[in-house]
Amino acid sequence: MNSKLNKQILTLAIPNILTNLSVPLLSSVDTAVVGHLDEVYYLGAIAIGSMIFNFIYWAFGFLRMGTTGLTSQSFGKKDEKEIALNLFRPLLVALVAAIIIISLQYVIAEISFMIIDASAEVEKHAMEYFYIRIFAAPATLAIYVFHGWLLGMQNAKYPMILLITVNVLNLFFNLLFIYQFEMSSDGVALGTVLAQYFGLLIAIALFARKYKNYLKYFSISEILNLSKLKTFYKVNSNIFVRTLALLFVLSFFTAESAKFGDDILAANTILLQMWIIIAYAVDGFAFAAESLVGKFIGAKDFDKLKLSIKYLFVWGLGVGLIFTLIYSIVGEVIIALFTNNKIVIQLALVFVFWTIISQLINSVSFIWDGIYIGAIKTRAMRNSMLFSAFAVFLPTYYLTKEYLGNHSLWLALTLFMVVRAVSLTLTARKNIFSAK
Repeated sequence: MNSKLNKQILTLAIPNILTNLSVPLLSSVDTAVVGHLDEVYYLGAIAIGSMIFNFIYWAFGFLRMGTTGLTSQSFGKKDEKEIALNLFRPLLVALVAAIIIISLQYVIAEISFMIIDASAEVEKHAMEYFYIRIFAAPATLAIYVFHGWLLGMQNAKYPMILLITVNVLNLFFNLLFIYQFEMSSDGVALGTVLAQYFGLLIAIALFARKYKNYLKYFSISEILNLSKLKTFYKVNSNIFVRTLALLFVLSFFTAESAKFGDDILAANTILLQMWIIIAYAVDGFAFAAESLVGKFIGAKDFDKLKLSIKYLFVWGLGVGLIFTLIYSIVGEVIIALFTNNKIVIQLALVFVFWTIISQLINSVSFIWDGIYIGAIKTRAMRNSMLFSAFAVFLPTYYLTKEYLGNHSLWLALTLFMVVRAVSLTLTARKNIFSAK
């Protein structure tokens, strides 16, 4: 056992785990707060509104993932100029994208609510949520870039400070607006907007504290270098398509849940929140994989590359096993924390076993994601996701929904993750271990 390498993994992973877990845990508090309001449709509204923003923002997840992969490889090569430009280029893209998102907000809303088949009350409050939260776009996308760049710099401490602060502020504002000002889903949206802009200020302050010397490499002509932009586009367009496919699956899951009624929608929202918690936990090691794999490939240290991948899977699967045990033992208690609605609790207990069995399966996919991003082998990631989404997830659901009802959604989601894990494993020899 290489203790030095494990120390590097844990030094990166532990802050990332704390950072990542703060996202679903604090959003779970949001869900619990809204779930205890008088009407169940507030919870549905948050689910639908969040789904729309997941689709918007996660589609730009390449601003975080691609930035980490490119920066970590530049870090391994010790190319300071390119390290700096790997921050400036995506920041420019983030600004342009945010302007476009805000400009198209009415079109986005029209299309989204045309597709989603929810009750009138859920749709009304989801729309209210949407038109407030949309103005967080510039801050949200810029934070993605800073987060990815800092990870590429092998710095997991600053992202931890940044994102935990943002999430705590988000929680504070949400509780303030709901309990002090008697708002509902609109208060949750406003709290998110304020927290994101505070977060952007914190990101800039952290950069200025340690990395301001990289500002000397700022150059519009270098940022717009066609050759470098082509590489940036190639890497990130694959991540963009891959993320859209993932978002399609999760959004489809929520939209189809709404067709089963508000109670099923609420139950699935809670269970999906539990399902996502493992993603954020294991992603601590996936983020460590992005940083280390990119660094070792950039430095052409292939022995450490292989050893780090081995250790990353050991740690990631260990976390998955822990959550399997936790959900098996206290799953009912956790569900009850989200809502006091007895019907929703009873429905969630019917389907909770899908969340329990998914933990180890999901861990494999999440670790491979980090490895492929660090290696900048994003085309293989894209192909795996597209196949799993459209050749496995959708056919499974449509072939079984008449017989299994809501179980068909969970079966489809589980098989989707199984196929992702298998396909990424099978193509790793070609894409990762032949990185020389």
